[in-house]
Amino acid sequence: MPMTVLAVAIFVVAYALIATERVDRVAAALGGVAAMVLFGIVDAETAFYSDETGVDWNVIFLLLGMMIIVSVFKQTGFFEYLAIWAAQRSGGRPFRLMALLVVITAVASAVLDNVTTVLLVAPVTFAVCARLGLPVVPYLIAQVFASNIGGTATLIGDPPNIIIASRAGLSFNDFLIHLAPIVVVMVAAFLVVCRFMFRDAFRTVPDAAQIADLRPTEAITDRRLLVRCLVVLGLVIIGFVLHTVLHLEPSIVALLGAGAIVLVSRTKASEFLEEVEWPTLVFFMGLFVLVGGLVQVGVIGAIGEAAAAAVGDRYFLTATSLIFGSAVLGAFVDNIPYTAAMAPIVENLVAVAPDPAQGQALWWAFALGADLGGNTTAVAAGANVVVIGIAARHRQPIGFWEFTKYGLSVTIMTLVLAWAYVWLRYFAFV
Repeated sequence: MPMTVLAVAIFVVAYALIATERVDRVAAALGGVAAMVLFGIVDAETAFYSDETGVDWNVIFLLLGMMIIVSVFKQTGFFEYLAIWAAQRSGGRPFRLMALLVVITAVASAVLDNVTTVLLVAPVTFAVCARLGLPVVPYLIAQVFASNIGGTATLIGDPPNIIIASRAGLSFNDFLIHLAPIVVVMVAAFLVVCRFMFRDAFRTVPDAAQIADLRPTEAITDRRLLVRCLVVLGLVIIGFVLHTVLHLEPSIVALLGAGAIVLVSRTKASEFLEEVEWPTLVFFMGLFVLVGGLVQVGVIGAIGEAAAAAVGDRYFLTATSLIFGSAVLGAFVDNIPYTAAMAPIVENLVAVAPDPAQGQALWWAFALGADLGGNTTAVAAGANVVVIGIAARHRQPIGFWEFTKYGLSVTIMTLVLAWAYVWLRYFAFV
């Protein structure tokens, strides 16, 4: 019991420092890890090697591989090309530009994972906003929300889905059939919300004449390299889609792609490593260990078991608890380790369900809650952490509370839609 209280206290202090931004978030996370190590809550085994409590190296190396791919891509001028194209297609109108970027991000996040998507679209956003003289932060925040919503649609779109699919034996098509329809509705609703939520960003009226004469193709600096990079990226995407068939983790696919793109581009290590967001990777590691400490002392599991005991065999109430409860808990811990901790509990609930269809509905409720809850706070999902890190590097910082005030509104809206969808599809007309 004293160890449990101590672990919770360390986590709360570290999280408070991250939320208040009184110290650098990396320092806060590593300080929390150091405290847990000193008090014997975690050790090398639990921090580095345990699947349940340790650093998720698949996520870390997935990020590293995609950061290297993006770094080489930037040398071709491809992102500048996309920026000019997007600016011209929007006619220089701020809201139309945001809507275009949101839809592109949501669709890409369903095909790739959401972290990879934001790594690819963030440079485009910076470039197009610079071209039009628009504030970049609202567009970045909107794209993070779109990536977390769009990524909910498929097995590979959001890391928690990969964990759920592995535990539940669900296929790529299962996710597409059960979650893609409501995701389309959510993206449409989110666009409506954006019109009002970011209205201050739309008051700037850029001069469309400054982009009318631009030719997107002139932005490409190395066409041969671009073709090679597109081939490699295409193979990486195919690898993501077929990773279960190929028996390769997405992280291995990303690292193979990174190695291939470095070889075909003949880029020096100093060049492609320069763009890697090292502080973001270290922050992720620290966050995984902090949450792993709570798992180690049984806090996460106890919360889940208490919730399961409270709802009993009332499966719609259980689904409701999974949707909203996962979002609440996932707001304070990254949704990847949270999903890993809760998945065995959900599996037990599904196993004893008298109706297999309603039992499976619990998996969809769990996935919706874990994925959509990632929009709540700045540290609730990998995409959030990555974009905030990129923004800080470009001297456009996004504060914890600045992100969270928008995230709460978006999360509540999408959760209500998710709850209504689960009720209508799996319980109302059964």
